[in-house]
Amino acid sequence: MSFSSFGLSAPLVEAAASFKEPTSVQLAAIPVVLAGDDLLATAKTGSGKTTAYVLPLLERWIAARRTKPRRVHALVLVPTRELATQVREVIQQFAKGLPERIKVVSAVGGSSINPQMMALRGGADIVVATPGRLLDLVDHRAIQLHDVGSLVLDEADRMLDLGFADELSRILSLLPSRRQNLMFSATFPPALELIARDLLNEPRRIAVDTEPAEAPDIEQRAIRVDKALRTPLLRHLIAAENWTRVLVFVAKKYSADHVADKLNRHGIKALSWHGDLSQGARRDALNDFKNASIQVLVATDLAARGLDIERLPVVVNYDLPRSPTDYIHRIGRTGRAGEKGRAISFVTADSVAHFGLIEKRNDFLLPREVVTGFEPTELPPVPSAGTGGIKGRRKSKKDKLREAEGRKKQ
Repeated sequence: MSFSSFGLSAPLVEAAASFKEPTSVQLAAIPVVLAGDDLLATAKTGSGKTTAYVLPLLERWIAARRTKPRRVHALVLVPTRELATQVREVIQQFAKGLPERIKVVSAVGGSSINPQMMALRGGADIVVATPGRLLDLVDHRAIQLHDVGSLVLDEADRMLDLGFADELSRILSLLPSRRQNLMFSATFPPALELIARDLLNEPRRIAVDTEPAEAPDIEQRAIRVDKALRTPLLRHLIAAENWTRVLVFVAKKYSADHVADKLNRHGIKALSWHGDLSQGARRDALNDFKNASIQVLVATDLAARGLDIERLPVVVNYDLPRSPTDYIHRIGRTGRAGEKGRAISFVTADSVAHFGLIEKRNDFLLPREVVTGFEPTELPPVPSAGTGGIKGRRKSKKDKLREAEGRKKQ
């Protein structure tokens, strides 16, 4: 089946000619969006979901009646600045051959709001935004949302993970009641079900098995190491295994800066990448990493989704991800487009049980390696009765409350 079979306009079919054929999510979603129905699609990162909504939204824009100043025909909400940039670029790529110019504005935090306010003068046809910056623009009266015809929530689960629930609620209150709603998500947690129930009107539901026919060629390894030796071990592996580029995942913004600084002190060109950096700094760091000006990018989970880095050979989990699902997103940055990749996880004493959970949830089992010269000496903590023990020594708030209630009863 080809893109022409959807009944798209000739310029859009021509723009999509570089793709051999529609992906599974595109086959299922494009007719639904063209029909104007609400849609709830569960599809993994890298499945082609951006094209699945961009092409039909552009087709609907072609058929729509235009006014001046321009009204926001479609609003696309995304969790990160990088994804906003990628979505805007996809829209502009497909819109190049259209007979009429379409105005697409990206609105994200981390940079001055003034250029974005200037870009919105005279309105816009499509706005791609992160929730916080969109509300800033609303408060500055730079944009009105009462004419939005289609709303897209891209990576909706990630927006909840990043704490955008309140912002989403406020944005929804500013939109017209009659509109098309499209929700795309890699996973579907219970909290998202509640939002979908309130947001969507008799939606078509699509759950696409987006695994490729041939599984990505990713060699996974788990190395036991003491916490204090993770950075020296990382330096050793970079040198011993001749890694030209490596994406290193850490748990905290401070850790990203700290690890990058230590690598630089030992002559390894590295940059940190996290949410506290300005948009310009993040863009420059990513470009330097893509063109191999730097060897190591040390990042938080902000980089686990939406980043397409060609021929990235190695991903290292310096800190394990909190979620087993995030493990898959992280290692999915390597082994793309038929390339061979490596994914290495550092397993410290207090994360042994948690890595076991990651293995169980993702249905794999790895041997625990030990690198000569970096033999671990720390022992895993003994789980307290009733706590499960998978997060290490620190007890959760629920566990502490249970213990307090138990003491009262004694």
